[in-house]
Amino acid sequence: MKNFIPTLLILSLCSFSFAQQSQVQVPKKMEQELTKLANHPKIKKAFQTIEDLESLTISRHIELTEIPAPPFKETLRGLAVKKYFEDLGLADVHVDNEGNVLGWIYGTQGNQTVAVDAHLDTVFPEGTDVQVRIVNDTLKAPGIADDTRGLSMLLTIIQTINSQQIKPKDNLLFVASVGEEGPGDLRGMKYLFRDGGPKIDRFISIDGGTIGRINNQALGSYRYRVTFNGPGGHSWGAFGLANPHHALGAAIHKFVEKADAYTEQGPKTSYNVGIVSGGTSVNSIPFISQMDIDVRSIDPSRLDVMETFLKEAVDEALNDQNQRKRRGESLTAEIEKIGNRPSGATDIASDLVQRAWGATLLFGAKPELTIGSTNANIPIAKGIPAITVGIGGKASNAHSLDEWWINENGHQMIQLVLLIALSQAGGI
Repeated sequence: MKNFIPTLLILSLCSFSFAQQSQVQVPKKMEQELTKLANHPKIKKAFQTIEDLESLTISRHIELTEIPAPPFKETLRGLAVKKYFEDLGLADVHVDNEGNVLGWIYGTQGNQTVAVDAHLDTVFPEGTDVQVRIVNDTLKAPGIADDTRGLSMLLTIIQTINSQQIKPKDNLLFVASVGEEGPGDLRGMKYLFRDGGPKIDRFISIDGGTIGRINNQALGSYRYRVTFNGPGGHSWGAFGLANPHHALGAAIHKFVEKADAYTEQGPKTSYNVGIVSGGTSVNSIPFISQMDIDVRSIDPSRLDVMETFLKEAVDEALNDQNQRKRRGESLTAEIEKIGNRPSGATDIASDLVQRAWGATLLFGAKPELTIGSTNANIPIAKGIPAITVGIGGKASNAHSLDEWWINENGHQMIQLVLLIALSQAGGI
């Protein structure tokens, strides 16, 4: 590390204060602990090791990106990460029943466990070309940033801790998780934090964003698939049958009217009809009509209100269309909840948020509290302090075939995650 260590030496000699006009106030004692830890000889060597491993970090980043990991099919990438976990010296490495890859660095006391996570899965379907193209200083490939960069960061952190013989007081649990993206519905986290699962006291997820991101607010969401079914038939010969598409259109209209009025005020709540499908031809009355709806809010009670609106809209549209039919069987309707991501927040007075804030300032970056839907949603909803931090560097076009990442001081984000985790776990 070329510039950071001298800065730390200066910080240790001068009267540096974290006091800022900000939402987060870092206690003076914690400021001093963070500065002392960052200047510890082992940590200085660890920071330098992270820089020395930069080419290897990039090499593993590319390797893992080129192993496809579609939703529900993360196995091959998971096995590659498992092998790395084993080779890098983690204890009790295994793949759990949901597909998460876990490995431990046990603490000298081990009274608590700090988990550090990145997710295996991408949004891209099977058959997507995931070969990495290197264009000047830019890595381009689907999933190159979200979240394969996070996985490569985990490996470098593990290698650094073990190579520098750093001994945390509390346990460090490293997790490469499944099911973070859309259809996965956080299934990896729901299993990890199940009753009877490993005891986790603090949780840090690495997933998207630049240095400075501290996502402490979980954006909750409900997702639904609404299906209208009917007999179907020829548009002329069977005219008069109840039409599923007509019912679906009416349901959308009625839902939007209710949802729009409700979301004009109060905590931000959004709604979106993202997918509409069904029908066989322009001259056929469809036998099925479907839509997928996404509803989001930081307030769980508002999600429940929106669900009520959706049920009312579907019932009203179904009754209306069935009353209009002139022949044949009535339509039926089904609402299936296909996603449930809980909402909540880790309090800004939490030691985890304070440590992340203070550590970020030590790196000369501007910390920012954010809200998002990430793996941290699950522990947050269970009352376990959790945050999601960025991958560093520069990235754009996530969830697209043109996704890219540039290694612009990317090593600093790895150093920052290491500092946050070790400050929370204690020891050296």
